[in-house]
Amino acid sequence: MRQGRGAAMIGLRLYMAQRISAILMAPFVLGHLAVMIYAIQGGLSAAEILGRTQGSFLWFAFYGLFTLAVSVHAAIGLRAIAHEWGGLSGRALDGLMWVVGLGLFWLGATAVWAVTFGVAP
Repeated sequence: MRQGRGAAMIGLRLYMAQRISAILMAPFVLGHLAVMIYAIQGGLSAAEILGRTQGSFLWFAFYGLFTLAVSVHAAIGLRAIAHEWGGLSGRALDGLMWVVGLGLFWLGATAVWAVTFGVAP
């Protein structure tokens, strides 16, 4: 019975982590869309956009936190899909979640680093 209780607690924690990451993502998505609309309306080139983001701690923090929230949110969502549709469970399911989450975070962090500091890490 104790194992069931632990699994329920992990399920609750994952549920809450996904909901909290969604709450965090909402303003980032709106901010990102606003920036993209501004860039398109202003006719900014990629070079002009990079000129504004290079060396900016604000853009690094904005997109870094956005990347973290997306990585957590997506990994938990894909974990649920892999469990319900793929029948994965236990360590295989947890391993998949970690690989996906860390992979997404690495890809996003590499892009954020390159856009704000001009080089891949």
